[in-house]
Amino acid sequence: MGSPDTGSSVQSRQGPLSSKGCALNVQANSENHLQDFPEGGLRAWLTVIGGTMVAFCTFGVVQSFGVYQDYYGRMTLTEHSPSQISLIGSMQVFFVFAIGLPAGRLFDAGYFHHCLLSGSIIYLLSIFMLSLAQPHHYYQNLLSQGVGMGVGMGIMFIPALTITSHYFQERRSMAMGVVISGSSLGGVIYPVLLNNIFQRTSGFKWGVRGVAFMDLCLLLIANFIMRTRLPPKQKVTSGGDTTFSDVLKDVPFLIYTFGTFMVFWGVFVPFFYLQLYAALHGVDPIFTKYSITIMNVASVFGRTVPNFIADYCGPLNVMIPSALISAALIFAMFGATSIAGVVLFGVFYGFFSGGMVSIAAPAAGSFVTHQDSSDLGIRIGVLSFALAFALLTGNPIAGALLTPRHLWHRPLIFAAAVVFMGACCHIMIWKTISKRRKSKKNMTAKERP
Repeated sequence: MGSPDTGSSVQSRQGPLSSKGCALNVQANSENHLQDFPEGGLRAWLTVIGGTMVAFCTFGVVQSFGVYQDYYGRMTLTEHSPSQISLIGSMQVFFVFAIGLPAGRLFDAGYFHHCLLSGSIIYLLSIFMLSLAQPHHYYQNLLSQGVGMGVGMGIMFIPALTITSHYFQERRSMAMGVVISGSSLGGVIYPVLLNNIFQRTSGFKWGVRGVAFMDLCLLLIANFIMRTRLPPKQKVTSGGDTTFSDVLKDVPFLIYTFGTFMVFWGVFVPFFYLQLYAALHGVDPIFTKYSITIMNVASVFGRTVPNFIADYCGPLNVMIPSALISAALIFAMFGATSIAGVVLFGVFYGFFSGGMVSIAAPAAGSFVTHQDSSDLGIRIGVLSFALAFALLTGNPIAGALLTPRHLWHRPLIFAAAVVFMGACCHIMIWKTISKRRKSKKNMTAKERP
């Protein structure tokens, strides 16, 4: 009877200390295990597939707005200018990125699934409301398509993109590129679907509803297969956490953000206006409706191949030449007055602009200051919030420059100039980012056993 009491006495004196030390060791080992990114595996790739589906349903719709621009301008909103019509699409993409800042913070705090589910519900309700919009009622299209769908997309898109950072570090650019390529796939499917249904007796309403039912299936699957891996980022008071003010003090990151703002200010002008440009220049109407699809098919490869290269060469080393080539190619849109011209422009511009757009988020990872990339969410959120204003104003400015007289040289010169200026900003910080990337690799190599 004495021995259990003695053992109990010893345990009462030593147990708490031993168990506390054991707990600390277990916690440390657990944290080290979590920071060892799997760089693949079933859960990782299911999450990437789910993110691709979200990108398909969100940014894929945004990249197909050229179909709506053409349809509204010639059928249901004829009394409104190209600038006013493009504002609907610009509002949509504005909310996709503007909500990225709070959505990024919610993602860091562990609310990924809440964002994905609530965003899916808002988006699907809004797209069904769009199908009820009456012709010549501009505000109905603006509220349902511009605001409602945009808000739902914004709540989903940034968390669905950022979650790849839970599974990939060395191959992060590639994984994010695969996710973003979903937007190009959407840009291939939606224009064909919408153009064909809009021209039938079922018309606009059932074209939009067909998109809604397809998106419902995809978003249900995405909600079921996407999983988080890392625990929520905890608030600390020791100064080790990256705050919003810390990000705003990072001068190279601010220059990068401004440069990317300039790029996004002009890069989507051809996506909004190519179909209208081809139609007004006498290109075969049957072929014209596939102009945006051609550009997005090329963009699928543009959003994956350069990202593979970026994992080895660095994101900015790929993004800078892509931006410079895209700026030059915008002038080539003047030659898209025949079937051959539309095909050539769509293929080349789709590829190089796709590479530039898809690497924007992975390039933000070059500025992270934590080894576990716990500050990536807030950095992508800040970048997205800035890009929202570029996307809100860029296409309406191009539409205003176009005027009802269709003076095409004005918006195309504007788009090419701002994309070129953005590339120049990226060149300014190229050396700084190269040094950070090398030092980060050296730190990782030293920490490995």
